[in-house]
Amino acid sequence: MTVGVAAVPAPRVRTFFGHPIGLGYLVFAEAWERFSYYGMLSLLVLYMGQQLFLPGHIEHVVGFAAFRAGIEHVFGRLSPKALAALIAGFYGGAVYLTPIAGGYIADRFLGRTLTVTIGASLMALGHFLMAFEASFLIALTCLLVGVGCFKGNIASQVGELYAPGDLRRADAFQVFLLGVNVAVIVSPLVCGTLGDKVAWHWGFGAAGIGMVIGLIVYLSGRRWLPPDTVRRGPARAGEGKPARIKRPKLARGEIKTILVLVAMLPVLALSGVGNQEIFIGYLQWGKDNYKLVFFGQSMPVEWLISLDAFISSIFLVATVAFWRWWATRRPEPQEITKLAIGAVIAGLAPLALCIASLQEAATGHKVGLFWGLVFHIVNSIGFANIFPVGLALFSRAGPRAIAGMIIGIYYLNLFASNMMVGYLGGLLEPLGGVKFWALHAALVFGAGLALFAFRAAFGSLLSPTVDPEAVEEA
Repeated sequence: MTVGVAAVPAPRVRTFFGHPIGLGYLVFAEAWERFSYYGMLSLLVLYMGQQLFLPGHIEHVVGFAAFRAGIEHVFGRLSPKALAALIAGFYGGAVYLTPIAGGYIADRFLGRTLTVTIGASLMALGHFLMAFEASFLIALTCLLVGVGCFKGNIASQVGELYAPGDLRRADAFQVFLLGVNVAVIVSPLVCGTLGDKVAWHWGFGAAGIGMVIGLIVYLSGRRWLPPDTVRRGPARAGEGKPARIKRPKLARGEIKTILVLVAMLPVLALSGVGNQEIFIGYLQWGKDNYKLVFFGQSMPVEWLISLDAFISSIFLVATVAFWRWWATRRPEPQEITKLAIGAVIAGLAPLALCIASLQEAATGHKVGLFWGLVFHIVNSIGFANIFPVGLALFSRAGPRAIAGMIIGIYYLNLFASNMMVGYLGGLLEPLGGVKFWALHAALVFGAGLALFAFRAAFGSLLSPTVDPEAVEEA
């Protein structure tokens, strides 16, 4: 007589909306980090210009006299507000430079987990130190070093969740950016309100608490994240030093890939000028040219930033859904194609503002917020296919030997884009709205054409390849 054996069901694999469960932990950790960053950023310029740099306060900042003397030696005498703007601009640009060093440290010495943990801890410390006037410069230093350790390395871990030929990687970075957008919507409402209505230090403290939560989320999901390629293990028998996991080395053909990716950076920077101008020239233009009325009440022009983040969140979800639908019917385009399409679409957004400026010039009346909605919707559709898709491309195509650093290099396009819009924003008054926005449309369209040229020249080099080992395991 044969005794039957009940079949044991296969263990259920946990997923996050069809993605590895580790993506969920990374998304929420990054969202809390961005909550702390944008919450602090919404307060920084006002705090410096309206309180910290005024007599009776500035004298308390340790080392500030020498720091200010160095700045004014280069830029000349600066008012409190001008000094605040300059420091805030330096901080905003530097957060896209320090991830290169953070990626190198993770790739070569500490591994991503420890580097991200150190970065999050330094950022939390920096936010809490902002509560004290004396430690202002120390706080900014902690924040810059911390974001350098955190930003590129957590993004590279998103890419490492997927096999080289897995096109879900682009979706993953779009979901990743969605978490950032939610943080952009919420953080000014929380930290900004506390800083404005209660006290500056309450707002900075809330940002610090957000960073602590982000660190807890990250560490709690560690077992679901990719293993570090660099970490110390137990010492081998007869050896005095701990063992190291062997690091991958650059292959000969990967040098060409790196050169192509670096060559793309100026083009990617141009593709983002319409989006990055939202924080500078767009607000100035909008304050003078929009009918800023909401349900019969006047509204601050700054609310348009929250509106943009809200619309961007919707269209990030819509873009992910669209490409999933597309993949069920035809081959999904590779990242370089999506980037080019996104830039062409994004170029239509400043063109809408150009038309609005023409309307105002013809009628002599301010334009309605309908044109603002058109701008934000079109820009959000385009940008959803630029920034997260670019992250996906650099994460996949970049050599694994320098995975963290290559993500840091990718962020250089945002640094360059912010520097460009800082210059372009000063052209609004001499050019006028029509020429100003036409110039932005031309720059973004030009970037789209250049990306199509990159696709024609280097599409095969940048195309996804299937990992044979991953296929066998599947």
